[in-house]
Amino acid sequence: MAVLVNFKICDNDKACSGMAVCPQKVFSWNEEKQCVEIDNSKCISCGLCEKACMVSAIRVAKNNEEYEKIKKEFEDDPRTINDLLVERYGGKLIDLAMAGSEQEIDLKKDSNNRPLIIELYNDDSIMCLLKSIRVKEIANAFSENTRYRKIEVKDDNLLKKYNIKELPALLFFKDGKQVGKIEGYYQEDEKDKLMKQIADIIER
Repeated sequence: MAVLVNFKICDNDKACSGMAVCPQKVFSWNEEKQCVEIDNSKCISCGLCEKACMVSAIRVAKNNEEYEKIKKEFEDDPRTINDLLVERYGGKLIDLAMAGSEQEIDLKKDSNNRPLIIELYNDDSIMCLLKSIRVKEIANAFSENTRYRKIEVKDDNLLKKYNIKELPALLFFKDGKQVGKIEGYYQEDEKDKLMKQIADIIER
């Protein structure tokens, strides 16, 4: 019936993934206004655009009741476009100061200083960047006792080396040895669960 876009979190980009997959050309780019426009008279409610949007800014309503419900959700949403620029667990690296490398693992894991936490990620390892846990909340919670780095996985070498089956993943090193790992995606509402797992590993 109709497509709704939450422009509070939409980056309003010409390369919109929802626009790219829409078979009915519901989305178009207005060059003059530099924004995405929607023609809901063409919408067939296939839902492809909703699945393609990485930040869940696009929703498809199949009837009037759904439309009004989604519209209200978007109106009440407290988030802003700045949330797209927050470093998140499993999300693409934003803060270069957190960047690590495979060589850094080998160098720093042998240090007798603070334990090392390495986050492994790739662009396909997370469905929604806005729903994952803020990295600073993880890093700051253990900042006195650990160092935190993010490494993008570009091939299978690290996955095989550390027997990783699912990304994103956390690797833990202490006194030159790997002391634990956590695999899989965690949403914001699972933060306490992830934090407890991290604490349990660090305190071993």
